[in-house]
Amino acid sequence: MKKLLLSTVAVCATLAAGAALAADLPSRKAAPVYVAPPPPPPMWTGFYIGLNAGATFGGSQNVNVGTYGMGNAPGALGLAAASAAAGTGPFSVNNTGFIGGGQAGYNYQWNQIVLGLEADMQGVAGGTSNASSATGAGVLGAPAFSVLGGVNVTKSLDYLGTVRGRVGYLVTPTILLYATGGLAYGGVTSSTSVFQSMSPAAPGITSAWGGAGAYSDTRVGWTAGAGAEWMFMPNWSAKIEYLYYNLGTVNYTGGVMGSTILATGAPAFMNAVSTTTRYDGHIVRAGLNYHFNWGASAPVVAKY
Repeated sequence: MKKLLLSTVAVCATLAAGAALAADLPSRKAAPVYVAPPPPPPMWTGFYIGLNAGATFGGSQNVNVGTYGMGNAPGALGLAAASAAAGTGPFSVNNTGFIGGGQAGYNYQWNQIVLGLEADMQGVAGGTSNASSATGAGVLGAPAFSVLGGVNVTKSLDYLGTVRGRVGYLVTPTILLYATGGLAYGGVTSSTSVFQSMSPAAPGITSAWGGAGAYSDTRVGWTAGAGAEWMFMPNWSAKIEYLYYNLGTVNYTGGVMGSTILATGAPAFMNAVSTTTRYDGHIVRAGLNYHFNWGASAPVVAKY
């Protein structure tokens, strides 16, 4: 009995010592793995400035010149009509040019919607074009005579600026697709010159005449387009954009031309020259923007 009691006490002591030793050993349970919070999404709200460059092309390429009779002496009707025919016609010019400048604007981001206002100004290089044509017409009722001449026209867009609203959607936190539209303005110039002569020279009247006119002004119109912008670094974005602009139609006179009766100095005939053209076109350009993010709320970062 005494031996059984001693054996029982020994076993209990051994079990107690093992349990105490196990309690002192480190736990094999894995500690939770730390997961860094994702970087905050880019904040589009705020002011930005940038540069852009691209090309302008297309649109109306016609410069239409018309010559109209204003009066003539008896017997000069055929000569006036031949002069008008030789000084009338459409002339095609090339509107392609390089465009480059800067922009500034403000965005407001609301969830995936970005609203903005942007203003830009660009100079145009290579936007001046001209067209020339040799012309001629026979004198009605006097088949031995004809009016020969030439017409030269120029047309240019010197600079272009816009003030536009933008409405965009964030397809990802860094990629913005947007539509844009608003006011456009630009400096435009155009000129027309007409020179004519009678062949062969007719007795009693001057045998050469001409007229010229020009237009230069700042035109105001409208623009609309679309684009995509990518926030590739904090505060930096790149964009590609298409715009159509329309500055309206211009009409100007090219003066009065005609022949004079040598004996009296009175006009044998008088014709007025008028020119009409439209300033519109397409722009494709790329740009780079720096975003200040002034006034933007700080992104929320989880705390651990």
